Amino acid sequence: MLGWIFLLTLPFAALLVPLDQWMAKRFTSTPTASDILLCLMVTASVMYWISQFEQLNYRAGAEHELDYLISIVGLILSLEVCRRVLGWSITLIGIGMIAFGLYGPYLPELFAHRGFSIERLATSLFLTTNGVFGVMASVLATYVILFIFFGAFLQKSGAGKFFIELPLALAGRSAGGPAKVAVMSSALFGSVSGSAIANTVSSGAFTIPMMKRAGFKPHVAGAIEPAASIGGMFLPPIMGAGGFLMAELTGTPYSTIMILSIGPAFIYFLSIFMMVHFEAKKHNLIGTPGEVLPHWKEVLKSGWYFALPLVIITVLLLSGRSAGNAAFWATLSCIAVSWIKKETRMGPREIWDAIQIGARNTLIVGATMGVIGVIVGTISLTGMGLKFSDLIISMAGGNLLLALVLVAIASLVLGMGVPVTAAYLIVAVLAVPALGDLGVTVIAAHMIVYWLSQDSNITPPVCVAAYAGAAIAGSDPWKTGWTAFKFAKMLYIMPLLFAFVPAMLLDGSTTDILIAYTSAVMGTIAFCSFAIGYARRKTTLLEWIILGVATVALYWPTLISDAIGLALVAVVYWMQRDVTKQSGVEALTTKPE
Repeated sequence: MLGWIFLLTLPFAALLVPLDQWMAKRFTSTPTASDILLCLMVTASVMYWISQFEQLNYRAGAEHELDYLISIVGLILSLEVCRRVLGWSITLIGIGMIAFGLYGPYLPELFAHRGFSIERLATSLFLTTNGVFGVMASVLATYVILFIFFGAFLQKSGAGKFFIELPLALAGRSAGGPAKVAVMSSALFGSVSGSAIANTVSSGAFTIPMMKRAGFKPHVAGAIEPAASIGGMFLPPIMGAGGFLMAELTGTPYSTIMILSIGPAFIYFLSIFMMVHFEAKKHNLIGTPGEVLPHWKEVLKSGWYFALPLVIITVLLLSGRSAGNAAFWATLSCIAVSWIKKETRMGPREIWDAIQIGARNTLIVGATMGVIGVIVGTISLTGMGLKFSDLIISMAGGNLLLALVLVAIASLVLGMGVPVTAAYLIVAVLAVPALGDLGVTVIAAHMIVYWLSQDSNITPPVCVAAYAGAAIAGSDPWKTGWTAFKFAKMLYIMPLLFAFVPAMLLDGSTTDILIAYTSAVMGTIAFCSFAIGYARRKTTLLEWIILGVATVALYWPTLISDAIGLALVAVVYWMQRDVTKQSGVEALTTKPE
């Protein structure tokens, strides 16, 4: 069959190539002939799947030649859509997974399987609900598109400006104020957009130059924004597409996922905020002059209503309404609040612009749908998920901490160049069973994987959000990436807490939860001081080591360990009681920046 497809394609290609070149020169802003043809083929493939869905289920395992043809063409088109939107990185992974499914018997023993014919592989990946039209497609069609459009309407209503002005009025005057503004605005905007890159580019265009003017080095300014922006994936009400995927995979109501995520998200943003504070103190960076900024009460009074859509969507979700219902009414409320002020009113033109923005934003998630289906479907079909799980368990030797390190490495490698939602789904299929076998609850295992899946945005060598921040800051991308990694270290600590402290996900008594979160807050503040190397002044090596021990003690949720940790922090503050001088042990050298 492949030979026939190839032979039929050659004459069309010979005709289309010169026609495309002519159309590209003559009509620069219109689709070429091959674009139109491919669009029709995609439509025909999807319509075939929809119209024949019931019959395809009846003849599963006994497909005819048209089924084979549609499946192969559909897979090729899925790869091409991904290549056009996201480039070759994730597309090559999809091609590699197809090759993995085809040539299983020829692989090393660790990865070998019986292998599948191209017809068997294609029909399994395209015609069943375990491949291209699997969980990713279901979540995209059911939830994600609606919330992407909600984010576009909210931004078009003027709320984006309010989300920057309010943090600026609240924190702009404090030490390192512009960087704190970046953290707070990223929390507000990122909770809606759910995209670290979009958040970095939109709010970073304002906050990064402001940080540079306040005295932050370009690579630091370019790193703080993406480090804060990835927190939007953890913060309700929307949490990007990942939160909905988690709800689907775990069978947990999305409202429950939201409630479980509030505390960890708060601690993540607290860590960035405190690191920024210590960094500013360390380099004596002041905030924006007070006379330039309005009072926060004035900003809140003039724009408080922009928060109503977020309140509406949160209340509806927590009250048990469906995600689609909540997104619909919240989107309508965006239009309503825009009419309060004349300059922000959304008429037909503005509504159409918001629809176009939302449609473009769905491309990034939608373009990954086919390739992620290929990856997840191949893993399921070949049984590689169980092999990977056994591999992690055997390498870890039953040690949960070592298993978490292995999952973090796997997440970083598998997430290189892949959108974070896709990275989460891939790693969840591979790693969650292994963590479950080591005693981690299902929801905790998914939270661990979900947090770790964000690391490819800010961890070199492929840190897309950090590179976006570097482009705005005009800094070295590599240096910016490692600095973003420094500011986002909570990304690696919180999964440890999920694994070893069940109360972080509200699993336990009220007393256990209160102790766990009190310990986490105190531990985070001590950790930020430790990470930046500053308390009341720059720390010496001895003080830095004491802070490190104090951090570990504070993170462990018992009253005794908390008392020890607080005592050690007090010792460091006592050692730094004379903030005008360095300690006599300066010979030990300060911790390098």
